Amino acid sequence: MNLSLDMYQTLGIAVIVLLIGGWLRKKIRLLDRFCIPAPVIGGLLYALVMTLLHGIGVLDLEYDDTLKNVCMVAFFTTVGFQADFKALKKGGKSLVVFLILVIVLIFAQNGLALGVSSLIGVDSLLGLCTGSIPMIGGHGTAGAFGPILEDFGMQSATTICTAAATFGLVAGSLMGGPVGQMLIKKHKLYNEENKKAQETNNNSSEEVKTSLPRFASAIYQVAIAMSIGTVISWLLSKTGMTLPAYIGGMIVAVIMRNVGDRTNKITIKSSEISIIGEVSLSIFLGIAMITLKLWQLASLAVPFLILLAAQTLFMFLFAYFVVFNVMGRDYDAAVLSSGVCGFGMGATPNAMANMQAVSQKYGFSIKAFLLVPIVGGMFVDFLNSLIITLFINIIV
Repeated sequence: MNLSLDMYQTLGIAVIVLLIGGWLRKKIRLLDRFCIPAPVIGGLLYALVMTLLHGIGVLDLEYDDTLKNVCMVAFFTTVGFQADFKALKKGGKSLVVFLILVIVLIFAQNGLALGVSSLIGVDSLLGLCTGSIPMIGGHGTAGAFGPILEDFGMQSATTICTAAATFGLVAGSLMGGPVGQMLIKKHKLYNEENKKAQETNNNSSEEVKTSLPRFASAIYQVAIAMSIGTVISWLLSKTGMTLPAYIGGMIVAVIMRNVGDRTNKITIKSSEISIIGEVSLSIFLGIAMITLKLWQLASLAVPFLILLAAQTLFMFLFAYFVVFNVMGRDYDAAVLSSGVCGFGMGATPNAMANMQAVSQKYGFSIKAFLLVPIVGGMFVDFLNSLIITLFINIIV
């Protein structure tokens, strides 16, 4: 049976999956201990069930993921509202350092792919299908470069890249929380300052429940930033740059926040906006997870699984040892390391979900929540495309 669901039905399933994931996380201590995001828990379980139904020929579902994109833009707009330039002045160098780390990661993923493919005796182009194209590039880059690799004689490159991207999204989402957790506990980074910040966030959340006018105002502010952001995104597209849809809304939100702080003309409802962001991210990731087609991984033979296993191990080592140490060996670095796992093997929203899961338990990190979307939104796709093209030219 083949069924097509509209965006409301898709939303309903995604919310049910979120609730199941949240319930399982409370019941199974191991999931909470390692900060696995609720959308990933419920979504992966749902994807496994749908894979079984697909495998035995019972049911296939097609989803309308319109609301997924709306929630993605809404979430990153709320991130922009958290960008206080006064707080960021001290961490200006961190952006440059993190960008350099990402460039190193892109080169390393492709170098590893070529090295392992040579070691196990498979085509270098096949190896490249498990490099930065599906890893840090995700499904979008996989869809863009798959046909290019096919033009060079690599059969089914798009399918392989897409399947590898699916693997990366799941692996990166499962890995990020435990990495952050281990770093925080090993280096005793959960101090009283983080605890007080988390308690303040929790208290703010409780107050918002009885403050409907403030919550409504927060929704209006997010909506205005999103709508004006579409114009900014359109203007940026005229420069020839390819940027994600959320970048305009995030820029407008940053401007609104800092103009409000300096002129007192706009009162930004930060606590309420933060809650809107959490809900938007959860729904986005819920829809993204239920639309996964895990059976695509069946197309990966043993050599490709070896390549993907190598990428997974490398990502863990890179996040745990390199990112944490280079970015300062502090709490922000630990949260950032958890985000890089999702960022380096899936997509920016997965990185944000990993960091959100860690932050809900230990406290918010302004630096981590701003560095990842800025680098992920403005630089990664462009740099990754250039580096991939360089590797393809070297091979061919």
